[in-house]
Amino acid sequence: MCGIVAYLGRKAAQPILVEGLKRLEYRGYDSAGIALLDDGSIHVTKTSGRISALEEILDEPHGRDTLGIAHTRWATHGRPNTTNAHPHLDATGKIAVVHNGIIENYATLRTWLQNEGVVFRSETDTEVIANLIGYIYANQAEAGLPDEQSAFEWAVQQALRKLHGTFGLAIICCDFPDTLIGAKRGSPLILGVGNTEYILASDAAAIVEHTTQAIYMADNEMVLVGPDGFHTKTIDNVTVAKDLKQIEFSLEQIELGGFEHHMLKEIFEQPESLRMCLGGRIDAHDGKIKLGGIRDYLRELTRARHVIFTACGTAFHAGLVGEFLLEHLARIPVETEYASEFRYRNPIIEDGTIVIAISQSGETADTLAAVEQAKERGAGVLGVVNVVGSTIARATDAGIYLHVGPEIGVASTKAFTAQVAVLSMLAIELGRRRHLGSDDAARHIEELAQIPEKIERILEQSDHIRDIAAANIEKDNWLFLGRGFNYPVALEGALKLKEISYIHAEGLPAAEMKHGPIALIADCMPAVFVATAGAQYDKMMGNIEEVRARGGRIIVVATEGDRYLEGVADHFITVPQTPELFQPMLTVVPLQLLAYHAAVLRGHDVDKPRNLAKSVTVE
Repeated sequence: MCGIVAYLGRKAAQPILVEGLKRLEYRGYDSAGIALLDDGSIHVTKTSGRISALEEILDEPHGRDTLGIAHTRWATHGRPNTTNAHPHLDATGKIAVVHNGIIENYATLRTWLQNEGVVFRSETDTEVIANLIGYIYANQAEAGLPDEQSAFEWAVQQALRKLHGTFGLAIICCDFPDTLIGAKRGSPLILGVGNTEYILASDAAAIVEHTTQAIYMADNEMVLVGPDGFHTKTIDNVTVAKDLKQIEFSLEQIELGGFEHHMLKEIFEQPESLRMCLGGRIDAHDGKIKLGGIRDYLRELTRARHVIFTACGTAFHAGLVGEFLLEHLARIPVETEYASEFRYRNPIIEDGTIVIAISQSGETADTLAAVEQAKERGAGVLGVVNVVGSTIARATDAGIYLHVGPEIGVASTKAFTAQVAVLSMLAIELGRRRHLGSDDAARHIEELAQIPEKIERILEQSDHIRDIAAANIEKDNWLFLGRGFNYPVALEGALKLKEISYIHAEGLPAAEMKHGPIALIADCMPAVFVATAGAQYDKMMGNIEEVRARGGRIIVVATEGDRYLEGVADHFITVPQTPELFQPMLTVVPLQLLAYHAAVLRGHDVDKPRNLAKSVTVE
């Protein structure tokens, strides 16, 4: 959520900041702004709406502004309007701040500052940060400034210690035209280090065009960037050494590459992204799996008595598939918990409990909080994430990266199939170590290796699926139904349709339809059945007939060659034959395409769905 870009170097800052904001559009936002330090003053331009609206009101760049900060805001405190947009100035106009996160004690601080005579202009919690720094900076003489620190740095540290909550910050002061300060607690922040230039951002996508070298900030750390380079320390003024890391993806990977939308590109990338995910990890010839990220943790995993998957949104649905896989292949009791609920419950964590956190971004606030709670209670904690160096990746004891490249589309697609692939490999390996025969394990590995090629065959039906979407988009209520391993796929299909087409959709186990939702079926209501060959196939046929009898419109995802369902369905989509436990990686693909085409046909901005953000870094 929200996006931060800041620049200090020798080039004109404005074009770099605007381009950086565009790279972060996928994160979701409702306003945008930029602050430039020029001729000893800070000049702020901001507006509600899109970055294109900001560009229209910006002055022509003149090259003297080599320091600046910029932001895209997703509203939390205060309405999404120009006044509440970032950057925010302090009351004196000397300090400018952009902020991701939520300040929990902002009301108390605001009241105190107002009692001290400080005037506020916005409704935001962020303006409290700017005014708190400004107030401390203005009154530094009374406090006795340490000799080794600038007044600006000292004021920032003093202010940060008073903040409760989460923040990713970029801060500038007109009295220090060669200094940029960044700070982090619970919200991602990265410093790109180039040749005599630095880019501070909440996401590597804003950095990679300029440099592939970066440092990843940890919680309660700050970075000071100036003419002599960068220095990192804690907000308590303890020096911290940071190593430069290589950003794991290229600029080409975040470009559209000829596709109309990032979501469509990422749907079509799934065969190759799964090959990247599986590559070097599965050996179909020898029937072995190598998961280097958890190599030193496998003994503890093998002895686990209880596993808890915790995640949000699409990652939660992947966790449900993982639950079925782990119980089926490794015979370990598993629960899948919404991270947003787990963190506020009193979960039972006993000896032998392993918690596995799943998050594409590795920055999901609720999932990170669940990780911290699980660690406090003594559980071993693993991560399944995509973004290398992300907060969850660093917070967990060990983990497995997806290695599918950046996912820009707000509606997650290739991350889901990769998450299921990773959990499939984990389940096979634990099963082999516990009770699964080597021949069975080898057979599963061979089937897993064929999934990318089978997805390529499904993608050939994109135009056909578009026609199905066109025939049904006038309907505002849909059902998605599945059983067994395909029940989570029904949930994911419904979520995708809701996220980007704004059609109300409900996903549920097909057997539960008779326990209430069947009352909704009338007037050609679309009902999408994931009815592939498997143990509950006959039961699914019964559910389909129940909906047909009540006037529902039947859309079926079935196994290739299923002539019976082709005859009874109003719309028919096929997937190649594969074992039931790996079917979710195939059956989800038609539902991703169905949602995509429905959204485009309804005229929606697929990559920027309303009210949504790619990475939910606040509660």
